[in-house]
Amino acid sequence: MADAESFGIEKGYGVQAVDWMNEEAKKLNLKFEARLYNHEITTKNFGIFEMFSWIGDSKAARDLIIRASKRFKIKIIEGGYKTVQFIMKVSSRNEYGIVRKGDRVIGQIELTSSRLTNSKWVVSKEERK
Repeated sequence: MADAESFGIEKGYGVQAVDWMNEEAKKLNLKFEARLYNHEITTKNFGIFEMFSWIGDSKAARDLIIRASKRFKIKIIEGGYKTVQFIMKVSSRNEYGIVRKGDRVIGQIELTSSRLTNSKWVVSKEERK
């Protein structure tokens, strides 16, 4: 099973979307469970997002997250992407995410977190499509 914590839901829809995704996963008998972890990130171009973590099947997770975006007509961050170049940084870890609204990709963001402490994700770069 995979897990990730670099996914986000537009502020104000976190509880509603996470509950819906968990219910859908149970109905469809998918290995997926999502939880909010009380962390928000702010972007200049896309607004504020409530970050959540999930465990389970990555294909099911990406599908449910996109379906939640369509259902509630909200923006989501679909994290967990890596760049083609792999540069080992000692002090920080990076993840890249796609910002979606339904099926459309509306931008990209880079998230950074310290490797040395258990710090939360911070937006370091963002770009509109």
